[in-house]
This record gives sequence, C-alpha cells and structure tokens, in this order.
Amino acid sequence: MAAALALGGRTRGLTAPNPNVGCVIVRDGVVVGRGWTQPGGRPHAEAMALAEAGERAAGATAYVTLEPCAHDSTRGPACADLLIAAGVGRIVAALGDPDPRTDGSGFARLRFAGVAVETGVLADAARRSMAGFLTRRAHGRPHVTLKLALSLDGAVAMVDGRSQWITGDEARAHAHLERSRHEAILVGRGTWEADRPRLDVRLPGLAQHIPLRVVLSRRDAAGASDEAMAGGTPGREPARWIAAPQDIATLPGDHLLVEGGAQTAAAFLRAGLVDRLLLYRAPILIGGGRTLGEIGLAGLADAHGRWTLADQRQLGSDRLEVYERG
Repeated sequence: MAAALALGGRTRGLTAPNPNVGCVIVRDGVVVGRGWTQPGGRPHAEAMALAEAGERAAGATAYVTLEPCAHDSTRGPACADLLIAAGVGRIVAALGDPDPRTDGSGFARLRFAGVAVETGVLADAARRSMAGFLTRRAHGRPHVTLKLALSLDGAVAMVDGRSQWITGDEARAHAHLERSRHEAILVGRGTWEADRPRLDVRLPGLAQHIPLRVVLSRRDAAGASDEAMAGGTPGREPARWIAAPQDIATLPGDHLLVEGGAQTAAAFLRAGLVDRLLLYRAPILIGGGRTLGEIGLAGLADAHGRWTLADQRQLGSDRLEVYERG
C-alpha cells in the first residue's frame, strides 16, 4: 500500500476533479502491474495497472488507495468492473470513496463477484495523499496549505516588508516542489504589487506546471489587465482576483497554496481555512520585523490543540516543519 500511495502522489495537483489514486497489483509475491491516476483524471490508476499486468492479473491482489469506482463514464468504464473482468482475486484498499456515485458500491460489487475485499490499510496516509479530493468533497473548497518562511524570532519579513530571501536555496527548491503539487497559488495584493512574484515552478522537469495565480484583495480589481496580472510576461495564465478567503470555493482544482504575506496568512487563519502549515525556519534573527497579525484567538488556551506535527526535516541550514490541523 505504501508503494501505491507513492505512485498516487506523482500526480497530486494534476487530476482534479478526480482523486490522485495509486494501484499496485501483486501475484505470487511479484509486482505485475503499477498505475496512478493520469493528469486530467484518466486513465484511472486501476486501468493503468491492469493494462500492465495483462493476464497476470488473474488471481492477483490489487492494492488501491481508494475504493474502485462503480460508475461508468463517457471517459472510461468503472474500475470495479475492470478488476472483476480481469479476474483479480483480492482487493486491499485504504479508503472508501465519498463520491455518492460509488460510496460503498464499488466494494459491494466486488464482493458480490466473489472478490475478497480488505479496507482501512494505511488509511491515515491515504487521507493525507488525497487530502485535496477529500476536502473538496467534504467542504466544497480546495485543501489549503499555508507556507511561511520565518526567522528564529518569528518574523516573516523586515519591518519595511522585504522578505527576499529569508531562507536558503534548498528550502526555496522545496517550496517550488510544493508549488508543483497545487493547482493554484495565492498571495495578497500588497505582495503582488510590491514583488510581482512569478508564482511558477522553477525546477527541472516540472517547469511545465503553471499553477493558477490568485490575488486576494478587498479593493475593486475590475479592469486589471491579464498582462498586468502576469507581470508583463506574455503567454502566462491570467491570475484570478478574490475578495475574501471564503471565495476560494470558486477556484478550480483541489489544492491551494497560500504564500503570503503576513496579512493574507492571518486572514486565512482567522477564517479557519488553513488545513496544513509549511513552516520554513531560517537560522537568522531579524528583530522588529513583520509578524502575523491577529488570527482570531479569544485566549491563549484556544491556541493549543489546533495543530499536529506531521513531518520535519533539515533543508540545508533551514528547518522545515509540516503541521496538520488537529
């Protein structure tokens, strides 16, 4: 299942509205098929793995990160039917599919056909892997990651707003990897006007992924040209303006990366719309720099229990901490 989750992670941020599923087919202890949901949502992971396995799928075990779909589509047949037709003997799944067109029907169809079904394997890891799809289904909005680059004393910028660069090359490269896993990136209007950030992905092999660039502003943005929003660079996807954090529900895709600045970060935290925190801590002291504003806490007790450490690692001289909402 861990291998299936790793495969599904390859196209996180590229498969909406479909989930980024992974599938591994094993027969007699040998992997005979591997698949992951392709960009745009098709083929599905199971179809790709079955195509590789061919006749070796008969009697095999398929490890899938999400319940096989049970509904036909103009883009392809139901994966539950494909698995049955291939003669797969056992299905091991991490999660059920909340899509009402499947939601238990895939498992039921497989069991009715005599396929053994086991569920709940590495379920927590699967929820993290497919958090975008699950958040959109549960809350009608994309999964939101807030990225902050911080000094040791908690500043996100100098007192005059300068923040390039708090962190080093390794941390910035990791931030670009995160960009490649999101359909949209959001900054506040102040950051946009001051820095005209490119908000693209500048890593070898990933530069073709250009997330939608979104600007948060209460002021009327009517009349802003695509060229101005693109920083004067032709051929770029125009950015979108939204007036409030709650408007992210109208954005396409299932993953949104909020990159700043301090006021925008605080606004999303106040609204309770941050699902995941990426904190890049640099070994520097700024003193008197800009920090996050008020985030809606009634008292210090309210600050506790909200965040759980999910990962941490060293990136050159900087430290990355990943927190998930508790």
